[in-house]
Formats: sequence, C-alpha cells, structure tokens
Amino acid sequence: MIRAGLHYTSRPNGRQYYDLSSNDLPSRRVEFRKAPLTGSRKACALRHPVQAGLATELHNLQAIDISSENFRPFGQLSGPVDDGKQYDEQDAQLVLDKGTPRFYIMRLPSRGVAFDRITYHAQVTQCLGGLGEQPWFLAVAEPSGSVEAWPQLSDLHVFRIPPGVFIKLHQATWHAGPFFQEAQHMDFYNLELSDTNIADHCTHVYEGMQLVINTKRTMYDTFEP
Repeated sequence: MIRAGLHYTSRPNGRQYYDLSSNDLPSRRVEFRKAPLTGSRKACALRHPVQAGLATELHNLQAIDISSENFRPFGQLSGPVDDGKQYDEQDAQLVLDKGTPRFYIMRLPSRGVAFDRITYHAQVTQCLGGLGEQPWFLAVAEPSGSVEAWPQLSDLHVFRIPPGVFIKLHQATWHAGPFFQEAQHMDFYNLELSDTNIADHCTHVYEGMQLVINTKRTMYDTFEP
C-alpha cells in the first residue's frame, strides 16, 4: 500500500488526477481512469504491496452510511438491545462450528483510507465493532465462492460505520479494512476462529492499483440503523 498523501484534482479536460507525495518520494501525478482488473492471487498471509515508485492506477470509492437494509447482502448489523430480549432472526446469525472461536480486541494502526487487496473467510461469520467515538469504514463485496471470481470495481461497496454499531459478515463476504481517520490507532472487537488468519484467509490483490475511499458524506447520506 502506498503510504502517501492523496490530493484529488479535476482538470477542465474532464480527466481526474491524484497528486501523490510522501516523505520519501517527490510529488507525482497519476491519472484516474477505469481499467479492467487483471490477475488473481490466493494467499493465507499478506503479500508485498505495490512498490511506491511504480505507476499506479487510482480509483475512487464513495463511502455511504451503513443501514440494515443496504448491508443485508454482505451481513448484519448489531446494536444495543434491551436486557431480557429473546433471541430471534434480528440477532447476529453466527457460524462458528468450523473451529475454535476466538474473541479478542484487535488494535490497528492508522493506515489511511486506500487499499490494493481484498479478502474473504469461507469458514466463519466474522464480527467486527469499533471501540471509541469515531466512525470507521469497511469495503465489501458479495461472496463469490472463489478467489478466481474476485470483485470488480462495480461490485465494491464502502460503508461508514458509526460508534456503537457492530457488523457480522456473511461467510465468504469479501472485505477490506477496517479503515479510520485522525487517530493513530483504533481498537476493534473481533470474533472469528482461532486459525482464521492462517488457514482461511483468501486474498485477491489488485496489482498496479490503489482503491481510495472518499469518506465525505453526500447530501443524501444519513444513518438509518
């Protein structure tokens, strides 16, 4: 992943650009354009990111506020409920019988809001929830059942998740993140299996590309749990 400043600019000719700069690289301009995705990799561990000195296609993805309705193809939302409420279909429908469940607090360092890879877990319904008072972001795509059928750009959706809301991913839902801004690190509740990141970590790498999340709200974007 390029750890660089990303500054969006638009030109009169209709082309769109990002200016990339970092402490190690001179400022450079890369054109934003749609292109077919190529290449596929299956991995149980993270691979090396695209080198910062190589030409990189940048694609913008707009984040929207999450709701039970718009997130349904990818998973479920879980928020506060009254004590004593009986279990029903509104509760997170979990699949944890393929191994030993692992529940822990995951601390992530700030890594910006751009990514070049996406992952799924076939054996578990992973659950994530942010600790703190700031929103976070997750890119997702519907399950395809195979790393050979990786998500195209049109398949990707990015959600803004507010404090106090937890998400459950359906089995094999593609996802990238969590991402967040401002804080140096953020803690997340994480429920998965003890070997999820070793034996069930199938990843596609968008080689030569960076997918950049636009975190600003649009005028139509409001949170509805």
